[in-house]
Amino acid sequence: MSTLNRPKSPHTPTTIKKGEKEDSFWDKFSTLGRKRGTREVKKVQEEGKYAIDSPGSPNQFDIPPEDYALREHEQRAVIDPQSINDPEVLKLQRILIDWINDELAEQRIIVQQLEEDMYDGQVLHKLWEKLTGKKLDVPEVTQSEQGQHEKLNIVLKAVNHTLGFHQKIPKWSVASVHSKNIVAILHLLVALVRHFRAPVRLPENVFVTVVIAEKNAGVLNAQKFQEQITSEYDDLGMRCEKDAFDTLIDCAPDKLAVVKKSLITFVNKHLAKLNFEINDLNTDFRDGVYLCLLMGLLGGFFVPLHEFHLTPQDVDQMVNNVAFAFDLMQDVGLPKPKARPEDIVNMDLKSTLRVLYSLFTMFRDYA
Repeated sequence: MSTLNRPKSPHTPTTIKKGEKEDSFWDKFSTLGRKRGTREVKKVQEEGKYAIDSPGSPNQFDIPPEDYALREHEQRAVIDPQSINDPEVLKLQRILIDWINDELAEQRIIVQQLEEDMYDGQVLHKLWEKLTGKKLDVPEVTQSEQGQHEKLNIVLKAVNHTLGFHQKIPKWSVASVHSKNIVAILHLLVALVRHFRAPVRLPENVFVTVVIAEKNAGVLNAQKFQEQITSEYDDLGMRCEKDAFDTLIDCAPDKLAVVKKSLITFVNKHLAKLNFEINDLNTDFRDGVYLCLLMGLLGGFFVPLHEFHLTPQDVDQMVNNVAFAFDLMQDVGLPKPKARPEDIVNMDLKSTLRVLYSLFTMFRDYA
């Protein structure tokens, strides 16, 4: 990472620069790489070659012998260097680097290599503050490894909370990011791009090959699998699943007006029981209050007022309201909405229409 006074980030070169020192593969991606004596290195190299080349094992990979140096029962995930150099993976890295540099241009921060510039949490800290508009109370610069771990732990907790990982386990961790695991870092940055609807188009269906090596009874066994980094997305970063609402909004605005009117009539028919009325589908549902009340009316149960924020004061409370309403929808037998709570709060019309239409379909005949 370097600093320079410039208005926008330069495009990164086609190939990712390598450091001056020719590090081993695992030195580059994990802190677990260990130097061995010449004789022991030769031994583990032979073990690794046997495990990789033996019948029924993955195809041969050009992985340095240090990466096979495992203790008994130790397991390690090793990334196939050839897949990291795949054109689509390099393209993904280049787009993510340019996006970060554009976001942090005013702070004169330039990222050149993701694994080298993201591992200590410093750039991630600044990126999170820029994207959320919030401040995080952590040291600006930490030199010691322990200090880096502590800072990264705080930053990742904030990032995970923003991304909605309250119970789900993300595909990254303090250990994987700090050990410069490029797959974990890519997963993290792709999640941020999608969450904040970054104005970039990611290459679709990007995979990397990961080799899982484990040593048992002195024998090294290895298996490989394909790790998917990106899927298929539309212009907003959502998973690309075209439906009738895409057609209505893109091609039939007159019919869209009819659908909106029908949904407003349906909603007001039930909200009128509480002396409420909505006029705009886009704005009236963004705080989640009407959605929570509507679920109680449709489901025939009372929604305790302490379970949601009746007068939300910030975006987080709005998101919590919509997330709670989504839980209520699943409680009454509806499938989990494809939209995210943040999409409703951000007044994404397609997402709001899809949620309300699912309610209309199930409860249209409910008095």
